[in-house]
Amino acid sequence: MSNLDLRPAPAECGGRADVTARPVRELLPAKRVPLGESTVVRRLLPSLGRRMVGAWCFVDHYGPDDIAHEPGMQVPPHPHMGLQTVSWLHDGEVLHRDSLGSLQTLCPGQLGLMTAGSAIAHSEESPREHARVLHGAQLWVALPDAHRRTAPAWEHHAELPRVTGGGLRATVLMGELDGAASPATTFSPLVGADLTLPAGASARLPVRPDFEYAALTMSGEAEVDGVRLAPGSMLYLGCGRSELPLRADVDSSFMLLGGEPFEEHIVMWWNFVGRSHEDIAQARADWMTGSRFGEVHGYEGARLLAPELPPVALKPRGRAR
Repeated sequence: MSNLDLRPAPAECGGRADVTARPVRELLPAKRVPLGESTVVRRLLPSLGRRMVGAWCFVDHYGPDDIAHEPGMQVPPHPHMGLQTVSWLHDGEVLHRDSLGSLQTLCPGQLGLMTAGSAIAHSEESPREHARVLHGAQLWVALPDAHRRTAPAWEHHAELPRVTGGGLRATVLMGELDGAASPATTFSPLVGADLTLPAGASARLPVRPDFEYAALTMSGEAEVDGVRLAPGSMLYLGCGRSELPLRADVDSSFMLLGGEPFEEHIVMWWNFVGRSHEDIAQARADWMTGSRFGEVHGYEGARLLAPELPPVALKPRGRAR
């Protein structure tokens, strides 16, 4: 997934100074952002109030959209550096291509995980023959400094572990939850899971007190720690919990994102995560000159051009405003 904003706001994120070391209930506002030719997403991270949850540094929720007579998702080739992209669908299909030569159609319940590391380029599109409805989430995970120059890689996991109990059903995308561990590659302590609750169900999910968490409602109106969440809304929960109360009056699903607070400060601009203005400027120059990131073959259309850098050096802003 690309950040297609032509004037992306630079941000230095990370560090523990702004981490809430106790349970909180902080609703994060969503920003509607056009993506490609016909898709509009709700951008929940970075937000006006918070920039990271653990190593999770970017969250877009889209749909459910009726694309029966539309091209659906059409995101041209674009670069990434210093992060992992996480693709997760509830409905529809997305065709992934990248500069490693990967070609994969993602379907609901399957994890698409791309480790950008030193540099990679990819495209995402709805296949020509596609389902009527498109609904999912795209997320980024910041790589710690020791791994941010790792070799790029693509992973497709069609089978993922599940946790069940009290009506709750959780699919573990990344990390570990209640004893179930995902096969996906991670580089810092974190968790990402998709949870469903049928109408009338309630549960208490074990979580780690040293992790900070957030919940993103995908459908229905799940009640997380007593807060009812409409679809497309995100609740930041802070740290300090050993369990998370959940209930639903209607069939509901949401994503639980968490992780150890990310200690390092990062600079995030456009589709890059670095540690300095110089990191970002070099990555932009390399993309514009056609070096380092490779080529994506098979996409019918031109690649994305990088926006202009801001006229001043990228400045630190911290995890939260």
